[in-house]
Amino acid sequence: MRLLLVEDDAMIGESVRLGLRRDGFTVDWVQDGRAAELALANDVYDLLLLDLGLPKKDGIEILTNLRRHGNRMPVLILTARDSVGDRIKGLDSGADDYMVKPFDLDELAARIRALLRRQAGRADTVIHCGELTLNPATRVATLSGRHLTLSARELAVLEALLERPGAVLSREQLEEKLYGWDEEVESNAVEVYIHGLRKKLGADFIKNIRGVGYMIPRKAS
Repeated sequence: MRLLLVEDDAMIGESVRLGLRRDGFTVDWVQDGRAAELALANDVYDLLLLDLGLPKKDGIEILTNLRRHGNRMPVLILTARDSVGDRIKGLDSGADDYMVKPFDLDELAARIRALLRRQAGRADTVIHCGELTLNPATRVATLSGRHLTLSARELAVLEALLERPGAVLSREQLEEKLYGWDEEVESNAVEVYIHGLRKKLGADFIKNIRGVGYMIPRKAS
């Protein structure tokens, strides 16, 4: 899952970015409000982590504009503003959650996963698809009770497909989930990860819709 982090404090931003990457997220980081709006215009993010006291444009203004234009992306505010009034204003402006600095990175990751589950319409913490299970929190996948050894990129591709069973994702859409701005995308990377997953899940588990992309059927087994 690809996240946009908007944080003007360099130490906090780097710490959050590195911590979330270790948890399997792809994270892009900007340090002011105008850069945030430019990044959000690309419409590639699954969730926004938003500071409020930003240079050039305040976080509440960014959030208000996002909701005004009908963008339903989950937004988690990360801020030093800790009054009840600030929390109410943030949530009433359209935020889905609110955390006050300093915060624990493990708790942040857990809240992100909860918001992504809600966005996907799932209550269960584990994704089930036939005999396959994937736990995004532990990064553990099993097939018929057998543990699967998957690379971080294979897990990311698998999670993206499992979050939208029955939907076809193009190579470009999968690349957007896998790679941030500072990472080079190899031309055949997605095909390599799909090939690796098929070897471990079965050749027919992931369908190739010729000329369109890849999908996992809703009732795959």
